[in-house]
Amino acid sequence: MMEVKLRDGELKAAKVSFACRRVNLQKARLLLREPYSPQAGDVVLAEIERIGQHKRIELVNGRRALLAEGDRVILSYGNRYAPDQFEGLVPHNLAVCDMVAAGGIAATAVARNLRMDPATRIRPLGVLADAQGRVLNLADFSLPAMSVKGTLPPVFVVCGTSMNAGKTHAACSLVTGLSAMGYRVGATKLTGTGAGGDVWRMIDAGASKVLDFTDAGLPSTYLEDPQTLIEASESLLANLAAADVDVIVAEIADGLGHAETCALLESERLQAHTHGVLFAAGDSLGASAGFNWLLERQLPVLGISGALTLSPLAIREVRALVPVEPITAQELASPRDLRTILPGEVLPSAMIQAQVKAIPAAAVMLPANSAEICGPSVQ
Repeated sequence: MMEVKLRDGELKAAKVSFACRRVNLQKARLLLREPYSPQAGDVVLAEIERIGQHKRIELVNGRRALLAEGDRVILSYGNRYAPDQFEGLVPHNLAVCDMVAAGGIAATAVARNLRMDPATRIRPLGVLADAQGRVLNLADFSLPAMSVKGTLPPVFVVCGTSMNAGKTHAACSLVTGLSAMGYRVGATKLTGTGAGGDVWRMIDAGASKVLDFTDAGLPSTYLEDPQTLIEASESLLANLAAADVDVIVAEIADGLGHAETCALLESERLQAHTHGVLFAAGDSLGASAGFNWLLERQLPVLGISGALTLSPLAIREVRALVPVEPITAQELASPRDLRTILPGEVLPSAMIQAQVKAIPAAAVMLPANSAEICGPSVQ
């Protein structure tokens, strides 16, 4: 491969993506060019060649910056699985490819939802490497890997039928309700594609500490080895527990038809940590099928939530098909309602339950800066 020394200040004008927020760019000294076969997590300097679906890039601080042809961006190679947008695969070389996610994922788009414009095209200028020629990869800047020792705080898992079933809204509502009850809540997204939207929403909902799979060194979780996913998920849960949280809300992306989602939910190690599952669905048949899938695997289903709970008629249908109660986002965010939903024996008993009064969900306003996000600032 060809090594080219970075010029002083060459990276300064580049727009650094959210997915690369943990990377210490001060270590970058070289650009590696062809021939090179990138790996998931490799950090690449690229130039915008043609604006397509993604007209903005999410920066480290969450701002969605407008893109223009000729802009330089710092992305991570990674795979993407998004039925409502793109399937993207890490290419075999540094040829022109695509930015398949606004959070900063470089891949070759191999499929797209017909409602999407073609992906934004990028021209890789080279993979970033240190002075010794070692490629900078997200895994090199991850949180310390931790295994679960002893008992974790109660873990409530939120999963669903598919992308956009309402999982994140349900998870954030649960975070709001638990926070209003006086609990210190840790929140995490265990799978998905590197982007900050869900992280910021969990912070705004009142989580005390938020982590996601990018903190474990993964740009995305599509096509990752199941063992890697399980170990990364346990590490995220253990890191949250080490932050002295009282309870953990863990969202799993996509739906039960997605291989990585199934691998986690069927993992005995994750099941051992799970105190309850909230299932999000967009319709009653999806809710019924998902409930039965979870029941077959002996996972403790707390209730059905998600987009279907916006419709009184859909709620009526679910009640006829599923033996657990549909739960609206408003109920999840209400301390009074939440006390009847969550099994009391798994909640930390040391908390002052007198705080659990009739606090209207709309009145729960928690500061957006109330969480800690790990990762060095990027200059």
